[in-house]
Amino acid sequence: MRLKGIVSLIVLGSLSAYFIYEPIPEAIDQKWKLMVTNSLFRALSHLADLSELLGLKDYMGVMYFITLAERVVPLSDQHVLVTEERFDGVEVVLYQPQTDRPTADLRRAVIYLHGGGWCLGSSRMSPYDTLARTLVTDLDAMVLSVEYRLAPAHHFPVPYEDVYRVVKHFLQEEVLARYSVDPGRIAVSGDSAGGNLAAAVSQQLRQDPDQKIQLKIQALLYPVLQALDLNTPSYQQNQDMPILPRTLMVRFWSEYFTSDKALFRTMMSNTHNGPESADLLKFVNWGAYLPESYRADYNYSVPAVGRDQAAVGVPAPDGGPSRAIGDPRASPLLVPDSALRSLPKAYVLTCEYDVLRDDGIMYVTRLREAGVEVTHEHYGAGFHGAMMFNLWPMDFAIARRMTDNYVRWLQENL
Repeated sequence: MRLKGIVSLIVLGSLSAYFIYEPIPEAIDQKWKLMVTNSLFRALSHLADLSELLGLKDYMGVMYFITLAERVVPLSDQHVLVTEERFDGVEVVLYQPQTDRPTADLRRAVIYLHGGGWCLGSSRMSPYDTLARTLVTDLDAMVLSVEYRLAPAHHFPVPYEDVYRVVKHFLQEEVLARYSVDPGRIAVSGDSAGGNLAAAVSQQLRQDPDQKIQLKIQALLYPVLQALDLNTPSYQQNQDMPILPRTLMVRFWSEYFTSDKALFRTMMSNTHNGPESADLLKFVNWGAYLPESYRADYNYSVPAVGRDQAAVGVPAPDGGPSRAIGDPRASPLLVPDSALRSLPKAYVLTCEYDVLRDDGIMYVTRLREAGVEVTHEHYGAGFHGAMMFNLWPMDFAIARRMTDNYVRWLQENL
């Protein structure tokens, strides 16, 4: 019995070491907390892989447990009035200050788009509920949080179209008047995949000749901005980093477009570009758009261009000739310079230990070259998703710093 106990202890210790310990850069604070947090994500990911292999439930269906585990029912309190409505058929959660200010006194508004790789996440998760309340109280603003539909049940362009419809509906004079919102003080913001949607909506609104009311600013938090080159230096440097390893980000991209696993395999090898996207690779040339300090010892080479993307199951959105991978509504970094010049002032947050770091930095470079005013906040000790780790027991000091700086920028620019 004693031998069995020793063997069991050794096995348990080995499993614990495998799931919990992993090399994390010294620059990252609270490393052990990040290790423990990430071990939960890794365990769920392994379970999701096994479930899909056995044909029990698809990978994203299992990973959706993360969303369910942090789900809350947004309720009003003494400071914030919370209501749930539908804007043009899409669910939204509205957060407004509980004040008796005169209706003629207009307030600012933030349209917020949650992250989760277009496949996970919800505006009703506790970190997003907490952030929305912070924005309401600190900015005396209305927050409109969008519950867009998710892949893989709803592939691109459905999540984008849901968001665009909500924003278009909200930016009507009579709707803004109903909520006492100043038409000249409206922001769009989002993190990760939400940052992608926020950037895409900002671009498309400026290209709409019928859109009278425009966004004043855009705030993008560690956004994902392109699907053409998945071997940028940050993808290579951070391929095994906690929370969002390269494999998971590639899986998010492939599931956003299609359930055909062939696309995932070609994206993993960075050989997914077809003739439709070949001419767009110049917009993600990190040899040109990344400062030398971020290129480090990596040498740029143009991603391979292979067979037609339709052969790997990527649909042509809206029946048009362009393919989803090269559609700027999916990859906002792909728009030409002429489409960038009229964009609103931007705030871009990037993290050193994030596969998406270079997406954000390349966008900062291109926006500045186009004459757009940009505030770039880079966290040398940051990791992907850090700002949403704002609740005990998975709260990180860096999340508070990020939130404080983000709110301060909104306070000064909106």
